[in-house]
Amino acid sequence: MEPVLSFIAAAPERESLLERAYVDAVEHAGDPDESISRILDAAYEQFSRMGIQRSTMEDVARRAGVSRITVYRRFATKDALVEQVVRREFRRYFDRFLADIRRAETAADRVVLGFVSSLRAIRGNPLIGGLMATEPDTVVPSMINDGGRTVAVVRRFVAGQLRREQHAGTVSGDLDVDFVAEMMVRISASFLAIPSHLVDLDDDDQLAAIARRFLVPMLEPRNP
Repeated sequence: MEPVLSFIAAAPERESLLERAYVDAVEHAGDPDESISRILDAAYEQFSRMGIQRSTMEDVARRAGVSRITVYRRFATKDALVEQVVRREFRRYFDRFLADIRRAETAADRVVLGFVSSLRAIRGNPLIGGLMATEPDTVVPSMINDGGRTVAVVRRFVAGQLRREQHAGTVSGDLDVDFVAEMMVRISASFLAIPSHLVDLDDDDQLAAIARRFLVPMLEPRNP
């Protein structure tokens, strides 16, 4: 597996980077120290501008205004640096999602806003969205051929939000939150992985209408 893709999938015995980013967001993990943040900022800018494969540790050091040795002291390999940069971006995605849905007043509004926010955040991210746009033949398979781990991580995140709605009494206690979360995540993932000729993914109003038509009704439990 290419180093650039290892942030999503991982060996069965270890967490993927996406899983660790999820834990960081949920547990409100602290930010790295200033020197590490400076290197991560420089690496993010370098990778976004030039791509990961064409970037070197020397490029990152130059952009950060530090020596190559300083970068290697903090990150033993380029793979380690790439992983930390991408992990931080997914942590920011989860954080942004939580911040966005707090603006909504109802459970339905939170589903709509969360759907729109998710697609916008990932597609609009210069690094993650850029890789999906420029290297779809490698990035997309890494998301769908990992035994379902990527979907499972995001589903766990969405299910957690739906359980909060249940505890608050804003959705039915009979709702199968894991199944509903799975369906919501798979719909979102399909838009990210497969280009649509019918839906403009840059049109927030159109995405919101889709969410209200197809996702919000999932909040109503169905009789067996």
